[in-house]
Amino acid sequence: MSRPLLILRPEPGASRTAQAAAALGLESVCYPLFMTTPIPWTGPEQHLVDAVMFTSANGARHAGPQLERYLHLPAYAVGEATAETVRAAGFAQVHVGERGVQELAGIIAADNHTWVLHISGRDIRTFDPGPLRVTSASVYVSVESGHAAALAPNLAADTVILIHSPRAGERLAELAPPSARVALHIAAISPAALAAAGDGWGSAHAADRPDDAALLALAAGLCE
Repeated sequence: MSRPLLILRPEPGASRTAQAAAALGLESVCYPLFMTTPIPWTGPEQHLVDAVMFTSANGARHAGPQLERYLHLPAYAVGEATAETVRAAGFAQVHVGERGVQELAGIIAADNHTWVLHISGRDIRTFDPGPLRVTSASVYVSVESGHAAALAPNLAADTVILIHSPRAGERLAELAPPSARVALHIAAISPAALAAAGDGWGSAHAADRPDDAALLALAAGLCE
């Protein structure tokens, strides 16, 4: 009998991950620890930007009509899932980095871009921009949802928990009691998300790429 799978990411991502998990023969439960909502934002004039960077699909999803000002520019995305959402938003030139924001910054610099608009959430992790001149535009915010008492029934022994971001790792560490952790297994989308979850878990692993496909492949191995 395979281990149960718990998905903590916000909707609509949680349902997409659950569908992909079902295609792999995995049974999952969704309990989002955040919900995302758009916020007003102002970006620089188009002539002051020569590339647009997305580190989350939520950036493209929540940016709204103002994003149309930049659709003529090349876009860069972390992971193919984010790239698909960026294409759906109207960008014709979309380049993908598979190993996180630091690699993506290097790709942008190697393509001889300098002035970059980073479309992101309000809470972002710092990175080394190198030669890039990055302007950040916060277009959405992640608001905490759920609580420890409601999460507890989903923490049955041997559950594999998917962590899609460092913030989710931090929140899980706050809500999951130490007594339950020793029987739970963590599958994180990145080393940063894994580190944010802290210690004391039955096992803890990071995917070899920061995307949903790699994370689910890791989870499938843990669920056997």
